[in-house]
Amino acid sequence: MAPDMGMEVETVRGLVYGPSGKQLDVHRPAGASGAMPTVLLWHGIGPDERDVLEPLARTAAAHGLLVLVPDWRSDAADGGRARLLESLAFVRKEADRLGGDGESFVLAGWSAGAGAALGVALRPEIVEGWRPKAVVGVAGRYDLPARTTGTAPLADLAAGRDPGVPAHLVHGTRDVVVEAQYSRDLNEALRASGRTVTLQEPETDHAGVIMTAYDPGADRCVLTTAEHAVRAGRAVAGVLAEAAGGGGAA
Repeated sequence: MAPDMGMEVETVRGLVYGPSGKQLDVHRPAGASGAMPTVLLWHGIGPDERDVLEPLARTAAAHGLLVLVPDWRSDAADGGRARLLESLAFVRKEADRLGGDGESFVLAGWSAGAGAALGVALRPEIVEGWRPKAVVGVAGRYDLPARTTGTAPLADLAAGRDPGVPAHLVHGTRDVVVEAQYSRDLNEALRASGRTVTLQEPETDHAGVIMTAYDPGADRCVLTTAEHAVRAGRAVAGVLAEAAGGGGAA
């Protein structure tokens, strides 16, 4: 369980989305009423790792957000594109029923999920012209083809594509898996295009930025209480809340 602060958080695990039967988890303030600012949060390249983002998702939910985290598989034949877009369609359709906002929400991702999120904003035609309220990219690499579009976000920007929404970037300065320079390059490209962008660089690594540590035995990231990771995860949760318009203390 994540080191939540602020509002008490409840988690509903294993909701099925899309025809493939993939699952997602919902994290939200306990007993909340009214439409909550909403975030769809995509995990990285590890297949079906929605649990890896639970510490961050619960910490963000403590700000008053509805946070939905789906499984998807990067090893699928299409690189994960169908499942990612199915999860987005599910949130657009069902977020209102879950207490959120299904039309105007933040699209966010960590690692490979970060490029996938930005790709949607740059190529809204893949989702019927829809754009998120904002994009949050956490420890992403943006020179590679996005899992949602098949084109690199930096290449799309260089070709004149405009994300059309604010972008918020977070990248650990001690990240040796995906170097922080990738987020710095994207920050510069977005600024050059005149788009609103922020960049935060907490002193942590690739796993720590989502409040986890890599466990070689399990070959996945797991919750940690290391100070650098807790501090970084809370910072990312604050960025998600700011992007979504949430205001609860955490």
